[in-house]
Amino acid sequence: MGQPVTSVQLSAALLRARLAVRAVGLGPCVAALLLVLGVAAWAVLLPQRAAHDARMAQPLTAAGTGTGAALVAAAPPPTSNENLARFYGVLGEQRHAEQQVKTLFGLAAKAGLDLSRGEYKFVYDKASRVSSYQVLLPVKGNYGAIWRFALDALRALPFASLDEVSFKREDIANPVVEARVRLTLYLKAGDAGEQP
Repeated sequence: MGQPVTSVQLSAALLRARLAVRAVGLGPCVAALLLVLGVAAWAVLLPQRAAHDARMAQPLTAAGTGTGAALVAAAPPPTSNENLARFYGVLGEQRHAEQQVKTLFGLAAKAGLDLSRGEYKFVYDKASRVSSYQVLLPVKGNYGAIWRFALDALRALPFASLDEVSFKREDIANPVVEARVRLTLYLKAGDAGEQP
């Protein structure tokens, strides 16, 4: 066992280091220190990198098998009929369009917005057999409440798209903002059980 380092020995070592730095210069000493730290980091990280590379080189295995021979088979891609059925499955019902507009008015009231009336336009696409119900809502309120309303509308009506939000403020000091929120509701016609 070695002797414990005393404060006199430590002070002498620090004095020698200071004198060496002055004799050689600060730049070369910093460069030497960085070189030593780089070599130490390389020595520590190299085995970790080798272990990582070895793990990445191993073949993928099925869950719990331990061998690379049995890979989990991916599900086959959906057919065009399945995709079409999913598409029509997420559309809203045209016969409930009035209720969906009431939902928008309720969300505006919940957000504390002033919404007196809106503009509405139905468009029917014969090729897809889908109606789009364009709703333009002029609202007044604070900026955050308008965005909350727009995002809540998309959550409540997942078959809607947010097409436009435009803002107008008459006076910079006024916290009330006028906005136009344009949504399009994508709707299917007919009864819920009817196939498009």
